[in-house]
Amino acid sequence: MLPTTSRGRASSSSTFPHYLRRIIKWQQMDVEYTFWQMLHLCTSPKVVYQHTKYHKQTKNQWARDDPAFVVICSLLLVVAALAYCAAYDHSAGHAVFVVISVLFFHFLISGAGLATCCWFLTNAYLREEAPNSHVVEQRVEWLYAFDVHCNSFFPMFVMLYVIHYFLSPLLVAHGFIPVFLSNLLFMVAASYYHYLNFLGYDVLPFLERTTFFLYPIGVVIVLSPILILSGFNPSRYFMNVYFSQRV
Repeated sequence: MLPTTSRGRASSSSTFPHYLRRIIKWQQMDVEYTFWQMLHLCTSPKVVYQHTKYHKQTKNQWARDDPAFVVICSLLLVVAALAYCAAYDHSAGHAVFVVISVLFFHFLISGAGLATCCWFLTNAYLREEAPNSHVVEQRVEWLYAFDVHCNSFFPMFVMLYVIHYFLSPLLVAHGFIPVFLSNLLFMVAASYYHYLNFLGYDVLPFLERTTFFLYPIGVVIVLSPILILSGFNPSRYFMNVYFSQRV
């Protein structure tokens, strides 16, 4: 009997290069389906993960084989970063720094790090024990863990990059109301991120104790009133980091 773990790793390693090659082939991307996913992640995220089950049944993998979601999300991040630069910055060189920082550190590099942590934790501690040796061993694919991050990130992007942009004149002002609204927006965005993270792993039938991914929501809810009472304004803080001369 062939070892199921090795076969799964070989399949995953062969999928990743194919995934990377499709990034430069726009005509092969399902853009319409990607926008459908983005919309429903903000309104009905369980529907998106129901379709993940169908994808597993038809493609025999949990992860997307289409990089359209990552590409479109990256383009939207670049547009959002440029909008902030147009409003709060006059230096082209600094604008380039902001765009690179937002795209790579806010999304891709941090996402790869978080995905790696979740991939390790789920495979090492949250997988159900196989009842016997004849059951095929299933593992969380790293690319699926990155998909879960991307899914969770998009609604947070809408709240903290798009909605925040239009509310920023109010949110960066001095006073209790800006502090309260800013913390509220960040609390909702962070909580929703972790809720979608939970949904992404809860849909996998071979994982148990996935409520672990809901625990950070409790931390966020506890910290938010403390930050409000201390007068900390996350909007003003992050805007000062990038546009200190304009805020």
